Amino acid sequence: MKWRTRSLLAAVCGVAVAGVYAGQPVLGPMGRDLGVPTGSLGWLVAIGQLGYLAGLVLLVPLGDVLDRRRLITVHLALVAAGLAVTAVAPLAWTAFAGLAAAGVFAVVVQTTVAYTASISPPGEAGRNLGIVTSGVVIGILGARIIAGVLADVWGWRSIYLTLAVLAAVLAVLVRTALPADARPDTAVRYGRLLRSFGVMFTRPVFLGRGLIAFFLFASFGALWSGMALPLAGAPWHLSQTQIGLFGVAGLAGALGAARSGRWGDGGHARRVTGLALALLAVSWAAIGQLTWSLPLLVLGVILLDFAVQAVHVSNQHTLAGAYPGRTSTAIGAYMVFYSLGSAAGAAATTALFDVAGWTGPTVLGAVLALCALATWALSPNPAPAARPLPSKSPTPATRHQAKA
Repeated sequence: MKWRTRSLLAAVCGVAVAGVYAGQPVLGPMGRDLGVPTGSLGWLVAIGQLGYLAGLVLLVPLGDVLDRRRLITVHLALVAAGLAVTAVAPLAWTAFAGLAAAGVFAVVVQTTVAYTASISPPGEAGRNLGIVTSGVVIGILGARIIAGVLADVWGWRSIYLTLAVLAAVLAVLVRTALPADARPDTAVRYGRLLRSFGVMFTRPVFLGRGLIAFFLFASFGALWSGMALPLAGAPWHLSQTQIGLFGVAGLAGALGAARSGRWGDGGHARRVTGLALALLAVSWAAIGQLTWSLPLLVLGVILLDFAVQAVHVSNQHTLAGAYPGRTSTAIGAYMVFYSLGSAAGAAATTALFDVAGWTGPTVLGAVLALCALATWALSPNPAPAARPLPSKSPTPATRHQAKA
Protein backbone atom coordinates (compact mmCIF):
# COMPACT_ATOMS: atom_id res chain seq x y z
CA MET A 1 0.00 0.00 0.00
CA LYS A 2 1.40 3.39 -1.03
CA TRP A 3 2.08 5.97 1.67
CA ARG A 4 -0.30 8.41 -0.06
CA THR A 5 -3.11 5.90 0.24
CA ARG A 6 -2.39 5.31 3.93
CA SER A 7 -2.18 9.05 4.56
CA LEU A 8 -5.51 9.72 2.85
CA LEU A 9 -7.21 6.91 4.78
CA ALA A 10 -5.74 8.19 8.04
CA ALA A 11 -7.03 11.68 7.22
CA VAL A 12 -10.53 10.29 6.59
CA CYS A 13 -10.50 8.64 10.01
CA GLY A 14 -9.12 11.76 11.70
CA VAL A 15 -11.64 14.24 10.31
CA ALA A 16 -14.65 11.96 10.77
CA VAL A 17 -13.90 11.19 14.41
CA ALA A 18 -12.86 14.78 15.16
CA GLY A 19 -16.44 15.87 14.58
CA VAL A 20 -17.59 13.66 17.45
CA TYR A 21 -14.96 14.85 19.93
CA ALA A 22 -14.28 18.46 18.89
CA GLY A 23 -16.63 19.86 21.53
CA GLN A 24 -14.73 18.42 24.50
CA PRO A 25 -12.33 21.34 25.10
CA VAL A 26 -15.07 23.95 24.53
CA LEU A 27 -17.95 22.42 26.46
CA GLY A 28 -18.18 25.48 28.71
CA PRO A 29 -18.66 28.20 26.07
CA MET A 30 -20.66 25.86 23.84
CA GLY A 31 -23.06 25.08 26.68
CA ARG A 32 -23.44 28.74 27.65
CA ASP A 33 -24.19 29.76 24.07
CA LEU A 34 -26.78 27.00 23.60
CA GLY A 35 -28.26 27.12 27.11
CA VAL A 36 -27.11 23.65 28.25
CA PRO A 37 -26.64 23.32 32.08
CA THR A 38 -23.25 22.24 33.48
CA GLY A 39 -24.43 18.84 34.65
CA SER A 40 -25.63 18.00 31.13
CA LEU A 41 -22.61 19.24 29.15
CA GLY A 42 -21.31 15.70 28.71
CA TRP A 43 -24.29 14.98 26.46
CA LEU A 44 -22.84 17.30 23.81
CA VAL A 45 -20.25 14.56 23.34
CA ALA A 46 -22.40 11.58 24.32
CA ILE A 47 -25.09 12.34 21.70
CA GLY A 48 -22.51 11.91 18.95
CA GLN A 49 -21.46 8.60 20.49
CA LEU A 50 -25.05 7.37 20.57
CA GLY A 51 -25.45 8.34 16.93
CA TYR A 52 -22.23 6.47 16.27
CA LEU A 53 -23.76 3.42 17.93
CA ALA A 54 -26.75 3.51 15.58
CA GLY A 55 -24.42 3.81 12.59
CA LEU A 56 -22.35 0.85 13.74
CA VAL A 57 -25.40 -1.42 13.77
CA LEU A 58 -27.17 -0.15 10.66
CA LEU A 59 -24.42 1.12 8.34
CA VAL A 60 -21.05 -0.53 8.95
CA PRO A 61 -22.14 -4.07 7.93
CA LEU A 62 -22.95 -2.65 4.48
CA GLY A 63 -19.21 -2.59 3.84
CA ASP A 64 -19.31 -6.36 3.41
CA VAL A 65 -21.86 -6.21 0.56
CA LEU A 66 -21.36 -2.79 -1.09
CA ASP A 67 -18.38 -0.97 -2.60
CA ARG A 68 -16.50 0.37 0.43
CA ARG A 69 -14.91 3.19 -1.56
CA ARG A 70 -18.35 4.52 -2.53
CA LEU A 71 -19.62 4.11 1.04
CA ILE A 72 -16.69 6.12 2.39
CA THR A 73 -17.46 8.92 -0.09
CA VAL A 74 -21.17 9.12 0.73
CA HIS A 75 -20.69 8.89 4.49
CA LEU A 76 -18.05 11.64 4.47
CA ALA A 77 -20.44 13.93 2.61
CA LEU A 78 -23.14 13.29 5.23
CA VAL A 79 -20.66 13.91 8.06
CA ALA A 80 -19.97 17.29 6.45
CA ALA A 81 -23.70 18.05 6.40
CA GLY A 82 -24.15 17.19 10.11
CA LEU A 83 -21.18 19.31 11.13
CA ALA A 84 -22.45 22.25 9.08
CA VAL A 85 -25.82 22.06 10.87
CA THR A 86 -24.02 22.11 14.23
CA ALA A 87 -21.95 25.13 13.18
CA VAL A 88 -25.03 27.26 12.48
CA ALA A 89 -27.33 25.85 15.20
CA PRO A 90 -29.32 28.62 16.92
CA LEU A 91 -30.70 26.34 19.67
CA ALA A 92 -29.51 23.36 21.69
CA TRP A 93 -31.83 20.85 20.00
CA THR A 94 -30.51 21.86 16.55
CA ALA A 95 -26.92 21.34 17.69
CA PHE A 96 -27.83 17.98 19.19
CA ALA A 97 -29.44 16.94 15.89
CA GLY A 98 -26.36 17.96 13.91
CA LEU A 99 -24.01 16.21 16.32
CA ALA A 100 -26.13 13.04 16.22
CA ALA A 101 -26.09 13.02 12.41
CA ALA A 102 -22.33 13.59 12.31
CA GLY A 103 -21.97 10.72 14.80
CA VAL A 104 -24.12 8.32 12.76
CA PHE A 105 -22.03 8.76 9.62
CA ALA A 106 -18.70 9.02 11.45
CA VAL A 107 -18.77 5.21 11.29
CA VAL A 108 -17.02 5.83 7.98
CA VAL A 109 -13.98 5.22 10.21
CA GLN A 110 -14.86 1.54 10.57
CA THR A 111 -15.56 1.17 6.86
CA THR A 112 -12.15 2.74 6.24
CA VAL A 113 -10.46 0.31 8.64
CA ALA A 114 -12.12 -2.65 6.90
CA TYR A 115 -11.16 -1.21 3.51
CA THR A 116 -7.55 -0.90 4.70
CA ALA A 117 -7.49 -4.55 5.79
CA SER A 118 -9.01 -5.71 2.49
CA ILE A 119 -6.44 -3.99 0.25
CA SER A 120 -3.40 -4.75 2.44
CA PRO A 121 -0.88 -7.30 1.11
CA PRO A 122 -0.41 -10.47 3.20
CA GLY A 123 1.60 -9.83 6.37
CA GLU A 124 1.14 -6.04 6.24
CA ALA A 125 -2.38 -5.65 7.62
CA GLY A 126 -1.20 -4.88 11.16
CA ARG A 127 1.30 -2.25 9.98
CA ASN A 128 -1.25 -0.54 7.74
CA LEU A 129 -3.97 -0.67 10.39
CA GLY A 130 -1.60 0.87 12.92
CA ILE A 131 -0.91 3.81 10.60
CA VAL A 132 -4.51 4.33 9.47
CA THR A 133 -6.00 4.04 12.96
CA SER A 134 -3.42 6.54 14.18
CA GLY A 135 -5.54 8.96 12.19
CA VAL A 136 -8.35 8.30 14.66
CA VAL A 137 -6.17 9.34 17.58
CA ILE A 138 -4.84 12.34 15.66
CA GLY A 139 -8.43 13.34 14.98
CA ILE A 140 -9.57 12.93 18.59
CA LEU A 141 -6.58 14.65 20.15
CA GLY A 142 -5.61 17.02 17.34
CA ALA A 143 -9.18 18.33 17.29
CA ARG A 144 -8.64 19.53 20.86
CA ILE A 145 -5.57 21.51 19.89
CA ILE A 146 -7.20 23.12 16.87
CA ALA A 147 -10.52 23.58 18.66
CA GLY A 148 -8.92 25.53 21.48
CA VAL A 149 -7.20 27.94 19.08
CA LEU A 150 -10.22 28.41 16.80
CA ALA A 151 -12.57 28.88 19.76
CA ASP A 152 -10.43 31.66 21.23
CA VAL A 153 -10.17 33.47 17.86
CA TRP A 154 -13.54 32.90 16.13
CA GLY A 155 -15.69 31.04 18.65
CA TRP A 156 -16.68 27.38 18.97
CA ARG A 157 -18.81 27.38 15.80
CA SER A 158 -15.71 27.87 13.63
CA ILE A 159 -14.49 24.41 14.73
CA TYR A 160 -17.47 22.62 13.21
CA LEU A 161 -17.45 24.75 10.08
CA THR A 162 -13.77 23.94 9.47
CA LEU A 163 -14.35 20.22 9.94
CA ALA A 164 -17.36 20.31 7.61
CA VAL A 165 -15.23 21.78 4.82
CA LEU A 166 -12.46 19.22 5.39
CA ALA A 167 -14.92 16.31 5.29
CA ALA A 168 -16.40 17.57 2.00
CA VAL A 169 -12.93 17.89 0.42
CA LEU A 170 -11.94 14.40 1.57
CA ALA A 171 -15.12 12.95 0.08
CA VAL A 172 -13.99 14.18 -3.35
CA LEU A 173 -10.43 12.89 -2.87
CA VAL A 174 -11.61 9.44 -1.78
CA ARG A 175 -13.75 9.05 -4.87
CA THR A 176 -10.97 10.10 -7.25
CA ALA A 177 -7.75 8.86 -5.62
CA LEU A 178 -8.37 5.56 -3.79
CA PRO A 179 -7.83 2.18 -5.48
CA ALA A 180 -10.72 -0.20 -6.05
CA ASP A 181 -11.80 -2.44 -3.19
CA ALA A 182 -12.17 -6.21 -3.37
CA ARG A 183 -15.36 -7.33 -5.11
CA PRO A 184 -18.20 -7.11 -2.53
CA ASP A 185 -20.25 -10.18 -1.63
CA THR A 186 -23.52 -8.92 -3.13
CA ALA A 187 -25.22 -12.31 -2.68
CA VAL A 188 -25.70 -11.60 1.03
CA ARG A 189 -28.97 -9.84 1.88
CA TYR A 190 -29.12 -7.00 4.38
CA GLY A 191 -31.26 -8.97 6.84
CA ARG A 192 -28.78 -11.86 6.89
CA LEU A 193 -26.00 -9.33 7.33
CA LEU A 194 -27.68 -7.86 10.42
CA ARG A 195 -28.19 -11.36 11.83
CA SER A 196 -24.48 -12.10 11.34
CA PHE A 197 -23.81 -8.83 13.22
CA GLY A 198 -25.83 -10.20 16.15
CA VAL A 199 -24.04 -13.56 15.97
CA MET A 200 -20.78 -11.80 16.82
CA PHE A 201 -22.05 -11.17 20.35
CA THR A 202 -22.25 -14.92 21.02
CA ARG A 203 -18.52 -15.46 20.41
CA PRO A 204 -16.46 -15.60 23.66
CA VAL A 205 -13.28 -14.12 22.17
CA PHE A 206 -15.19 -11.30 20.52
CA LEU A 207 -17.02 -10.53 23.76
CA GLY A 208 -13.73 -10.41 25.62
CA ARG A 209 -12.23 -7.90 23.20
CA GLY A 210 -15.49 -5.93 23.15
CA LEU A 211 -15.73 -5.61 26.93
CA ILE A 212 -12.11 -4.52 27.07
CA ALA A 213 -12.99 -1.79 24.54
CA PHE A 214 -16.00 -0.70 26.61
CA PHE A 215 -13.97 -0.16 29.78
CA LEU A 216 -10.99 1.22 27.81
CA PHE A 217 -12.94 3.99 26.10
CA ALA A 218 -15.10 4.77 29.12
CA SER A 219 -11.82 5.46 30.96
CA PHE A 220 -10.60 7.50 27.99
CA GLY A 221 -13.83 9.52 27.96
CA ALA A 222 -13.64 10.11 31.71
CA LEU A 223 -10.39 12.02 31.15
CA TRP A 224 -11.02 13.93 27.95
CA SER A 225 -14.67 14.88 28.51
CA GLY A 226 -14.03 16.13 32.05
CA MET A 227 -10.52 17.57 32.06
CA ALA A 228 -11.46 20.94 30.54
CA LEU A 229 -13.72 21.81 33.48
CA PRO A 230 -11.13 21.82 36.32
CA LEU A 231 -8.44 23.33 34.07
CA ALA A 232 -10.70 26.29 33.30
CA GLY A 233 -11.35 26.87 37.03
CA ALA A 234 -9.20 27.55 40.10
CA PRO A 235 -6.27 27.39 40.54
CA TRP A 236 -5.33 27.20 36.82
CA HIS A 237 -7.86 29.39 34.95
CA LEU A 238 -6.51 28.22 31.57
CA SER A 239 -7.83 29.56 28.27
CA GLN A 240 -9.45 27.33 25.65
CA THR A 241 -6.22 27.42 23.62
CA GLN A 242 -4.14 26.35 26.62
CA ILE A 243 -6.55 23.53 27.44
CA GLY A 244 -6.47 22.38 23.83
CA LEU A 245 -2.68 22.12 23.94
CA PHE A 246 -2.97 19.16 26.30
CA GLY A 247 -3.93 17.29 23.15
CA VAL A 248 -0.25 17.50 22.13
CA ALA A 249 0.68 15.31 25.10
CA GLY A 250 -2.05 12.82 24.23
CA LEU A 251 -1.00 12.85 20.59
CA ALA A 252 2.61 12.09 21.52
CA GLY A 253 1.51 9.14 23.63
CA ALA A 254 -0.85 7.74 21.00
CA LEU A 255 1.62 8.03 18.12
CA GLY A 256 4.18 6.27 20.28
CA ALA A 257 1.91 3.22 20.11
CA ALA A 258 1.67 3.24 16.29
CA ARG A 259 3.96 0.18 16.13
CA SER A 260 1.47 -1.91 18.07
CA GLY A 261 0.08 -3.17 14.76
CA ARG A 262 3.48 -4.64 13.90
CA TRP A 263 3.60 -6.27 17.32
CA GLY A 264 0.26 -7.87 16.42
CA ASP A 265 1.72 -9.10 13.11
CA GLY A 266 4.40 -10.81 15.22
CA GLY A 267 1.79 -12.68 17.29
CA HIS A 268 2.04 -10.55 20.44
CA ALA A 269 -1.39 -8.88 20.42
CA ARG A 270 -2.56 -10.46 23.69
CA ARG A 271 0.63 -9.63 25.59
CA VAL A 272 0.62 -6.06 24.28
CA THR A 273 -3.00 -5.65 25.42
CA GLY A 274 -2.25 -6.78 28.97
CA LEU A 275 0.80 -4.57 29.41
CA ALA A 276 -1.00 -1.55 27.94
CA LEU A 277 -4.00 -1.99 30.24
CA ALA A 278 -1.71 -2.13 33.27
CA LEU A 279 -0.17 1.13 32.05
CA LEU A 280 -3.65 2.62 31.69
CA ALA A 281 -4.40 1.94 35.36
CA VAL A 282 -1.07 3.48 36.43
CA SER A 283 -1.72 6.61 34.35
CA TRP A 284 -4.65 7.60 36.58
CA ALA A 285 -2.34 7.95 39.58
CA ALA A 286 -0.67 10.85 37.75
CA ILE A 287 -3.88 12.24 36.22
CA GLY A 288 -5.42 12.46 39.70
CA GLN A 289 -2.85 15.12 40.64
CA LEU A 290 -4.39 17.66 38.24
CA THR A 291 -5.48 20.00 41.04
CA TRP A 292 -1.87 20.77 42.03
CA SER A 293 0.54 19.53 39.33
CA LEU A 294 0.24 20.09 35.58
CA PRO A 295 3.49 18.18 34.76
CA LEU A 296 2.08 15.04 36.41
CA LEU A 297 -1.14 15.53 34.45
CA VAL A 298 0.85 15.71 31.20
CA LEU A 299 2.68 12.50 32.11
CA GLY A 300 -0.60 10.77 32.87
CA VAL A 301 -2.13 11.94 29.58
CA ILE A 302 0.84 10.57 27.59
CA LEU A 303 0.63 7.19 29.35
CA LEU A 304 -3.14 6.93 29.00
CA ASP A 305 -3.21 7.69 25.27
CA PHE A 306 -0.29 5.35 24.57
CA ALA A 307 -2.19 2.56 26.33
CA VAL A 308 -5.51 3.28 24.61
CA GLN A 309 -4.01 3.28 21.12
CA ALA A 310 -1.98 0.12 21.71
CA VAL A 311 -5.02 -1.80 22.95
CA HIS A 312 -7.33 -0.47 20.24
CA VAL A 313 -5.01 -1.40 17.37
CA SER A 314 -4.35 -4.84 18.89
CA ASN A 315 -8.09 -5.48 19.24
CA GLN A 316 -8.87 -4.54 15.65
CA HIS A 317 -5.91 -6.48 14.28
CA THR A 318 -7.08 -9.57 16.15
CA LEU A 319 -10.65 -9.30 14.84
CA ALA A 320 -9.61 -8.54 11.25
CA GLY A 321 -7.51 -11.71 11.27
CA ALA A 322 -10.21 -13.80 12.90
CA TYR A 323 -13.01 -12.80 10.50
CA PRO A 324 -11.40 -11.96 7.12
CA GLY A 325 -14.62 -12.54 5.15
CA ARG A 326 -16.69 -10.26 7.38
CA THR A 327 -14.20 -7.62 8.48
CA SER A 328 -16.69 -4.72 8.35
CA THR A 329 -19.25 -6.63 10.40
CA ALA A 330 -16.73 -7.79 13.00
CA ILE A 331 -15.13 -4.37 13.49
CA GLY A 332 -18.51 -2.64 13.46
CA ALA A 333 -19.84 -4.94 16.17
CA TYR A 334 -16.66 -4.41 18.21
CA MET A 335 -17.08 -0.66 17.96
CA VAL A 336 -20.51 -0.89 19.59
CA PHE A 337 -18.60 -1.43 22.83
CA TYR A 338 -16.35 1.53 22.01
CA SER A 339 -19.35 3.78 21.39
CA LEU A 340 -21.21 2.75 24.54
CA GLY A 341 -18.07 3.10 26.64
CA SER A 342 -17.20 6.54 25.27
CA ALA A 343 -20.76 7.81 25.76
CA ALA A 344 -20.94 6.45 29.32
CA GLY A 345 -17.57 7.93 30.26
CA ALA A 346 -18.45 11.35 28.79
CA ALA A 347 -21.84 11.56 30.50
CA ALA A 348 -20.66 10.22 33.87
CA THR A 349 -17.51 12.30 34.24
CA THR A 350 -19.21 15.72 34.00
CA ALA A 351 -21.96 14.60 36.38
CA LEU A 352 -19.38 13.33 38.91
CA PHE A 353 -17.30 16.49 38.62
CA ASP A 354 -20.39 18.55 39.38
CA VAL A 355 -20.84 16.80 42.75
CA ALA A 356 -17.34 15.61 43.76
CA GLY A 357 -14.79 17.72 41.91
CA TRP A 358 -11.89 16.08 40.06
CA THR A 359 -11.78 13.22 42.59
CA GLY A 360 -14.95 11.76 41.08
CA PRO A 361 -13.67 11.40 37.48
CA THR A 362 -10.27 10.20 38.77
CA VAL A 363 -11.75 7.32 40.77
CA LEU A 364 -14.09 6.48 37.88
CA GLY A 365 -11.27 6.36 35.32
CA ALA A 366 -9.05 4.19 37.53
CA VAL A 367 -11.83 1.72 38.31
CA LEU A 368 -12.69 1.40 34.63
CA ALA A 369 -9.04 0.72 33.78
CA LEU A 370 -8.88 -2.04 36.40
CA CYS A 371 -12.10 -3.54 35.03
CA ALA A 372 -10.52 -3.66 31.55
CA LEU A 373 -7.41 -5.36 32.96
CA ALA A 374 -9.53 -7.95 34.82
CA THR A 375 -11.50 -8.67 31.63
CA TRP A 376 -8.27 -9.23 29.71
CA ALA A 377 -6.99 -11.65 32.38
CA LEU A 378 -10.21 -13.70 32.24
CA SER A 379 -10.77 -13.63 28.45
CA PRO A 380 -9.75 -16.56 26.24
CA ASN A 381 -6.88 -16.50 23.77
CA PRO A 382 -8.20 -15.30 20.40
CA ALA A 383 -6.38 -17.81 18.22
CA PRO A 384 -8.40 -21.00 18.80
CA ALA A 385 -11.82 -19.35 18.93
CA ALA A 386 -12.26 -17.71 15.54
CA ARG A 387 -15.17 -19.19 13.58
CA PRO A 388 -16.65 -18.06 10.26
CA LEU A 389 -19.72 -15.86 10.25
CA PRO A 390 -22.69 -16.81 8.07
CA SER A 391 -22.60 -15.23 4.64
CA LYS A 392 -23.89 -17.10 1.62
CA SER A 393 -25.98 -20.22 1.91
CA PRO A 394 -23.94 -22.65 4.02
CA THR A 395 -22.17 -25.55 2.39
CA PRO A 396 -21.64 -28.88 4.15
CA ALA A 397 -18.09 -27.77 4.93
CA THR A 398 -19.15 -24.49 6.53
CA ARG A 399 -21.91 -26.25 8.49
CA HIS A 400 -19.30 -28.63 9.86
CA GLN A 401 -17.05 -25.66 10.82
CA ALA A 402 -19.91 -23.88 12.55
CA LYS A 403 -20.63 -26.96 14.66
CA ALA A 404 -16.95 -27.16 15.56
